[in-house]
Amino acid sequence: MASMSNIHLLQQSKSSSFYKQHATNSITSIANRRRTHVEFSTLSKKIQSPKPVIFSSTPLKFVGFNEILKHRDSHKSWITKAAAADAEGHEIEIANGSAKPGKSFAERFPALVTGFFFFTWYFLNVIFNILNKKVYNYFPYPYFVSAVHLLVGVSYCLVSWAVGLPKRAPVDKETLRILTPVAFCHALGHVMSNVSFAAVAVSFTHTIKALEPFFNAGASQFVLGHQIPLPLWLSLAPVVIGVSMASLTELSFNWTGFISAMISNIAFTYRSIYSKKAMTGMDSTNVYAYTSIIALLFCLPPAIFIEGPHLMQYGFKEAIAKVGLYKFLSDLFWIGMFYHLYNQVATNTLERVAPLTHAVGNVLKRVFVIGFSIVVFGNKISTQTGIGTGIAIAGVALYSLIKANMEEKKRKAAKIPAS
Repeated sequence: MASMSNIHLLQQSKSSSFYKQHATNSITSIANRRRTHVEFSTLSKKIQSPKPVIFSSTPLKFVGFNEILKHRDSHKSWITKAAAADAEGHEIEIANGSAKPGKSFAERFPALVTGFFFFTWYFLNVIFNILNKKVYNYFPYPYFVSAVHLLVGVSYCLVSWAVGLPKRAPVDKETLRILTPVAFCHALGHVMSNVSFAAVAVSFTHTIKALEPFFNAGASQFVLGHQIPLPLWLSLAPVVIGVSMASLTELSFNWTGFISAMISNIAFTYRSIYSKKAMTGMDSTNVYAYTSIIALLFCLPPAIFIEGPHLMQYGFKEAIAKVGLYKFLSDLFWIGMFYHLYNQVATNTLERVAPLTHAVGNVLKRVFVIGFSIVVFGNKISTQTGIGTGIAIAGVALYSLIKANMEEKKRKAAKIPAS
């Protein structure tokens, strides 16, 4: 017990006045104590001294690591690249004592990422067109199928809002008033496109829809009052000639498919006009979600009143008898999902590129869809139809390039400050 008491007193004596008085010899005494042979007897005698132990009231001051690092090569800047990773797996670069995340894969390889977006956009669009046409081969109800496309897309948007990806933007009466004409034109163009897809070959519908730039130019000049340059009008001549050649000898031609595709062109033209006026301030994902919801409300009445009675009596039963209930429901779900995804990826893709790349991308997409539809469905086309389709696509490409160059010149001119 006496030795334990002595050790306790030794620990307390480090903060005493006795320890403070002998601070000048502390380094020597500590070094001696760390030797192999420690003389406890001498130290013990000092502790057993009859003199009282007096504790100092002055607290000890501890030097922190920050004070130590202040004197450590403060005049030099040091850079260390650590072989570590942050939460996302990026390399961390430590410069001047601060950690900075390295560049992401998208930042290091932007061209590769943009190419992947284009590939995904084309792939989803081709799959949608092929699957959509296959459904019409055993379920020829385009009004109902159009409503299913939008219903699946709206469900997808609602789930995305529920999980906060993205966060739902608030909407008021004024925003709904602006978006309603856009949604109506979107619904009309979508339904008429599907009526054409159900009536004629996919390749022929897309050939007719190549006339959309012609309608856009006409609406811009005669509705909005924008002056269209002569070179732009001349570039549209091959489009009109090519579509006319293809239509005259198209083996699957019928007036329902042709007129429906033309109405679709007009509807999407006015959708573009109203979209320019619908500056709501919200992001494109939320705008498309609200547009899809309103468009679905426009699509439901014709699906119910035009096709509803026949669907309930024959349509569903015949489709289930041909392919089975599971495949029927699965096909309807996936065509809606591919429709929504290809539109969403198309928006994401076009936001990453310049107008010129945008124009080329749209033309190549149509070429891909026409080519794959001919291969998959084995559609027979005449020589004149093939030549006409090629001329129309070339005209669209020429128009798109001229228009993109004009927009690029306007953008550069706007950046130059007025003298």
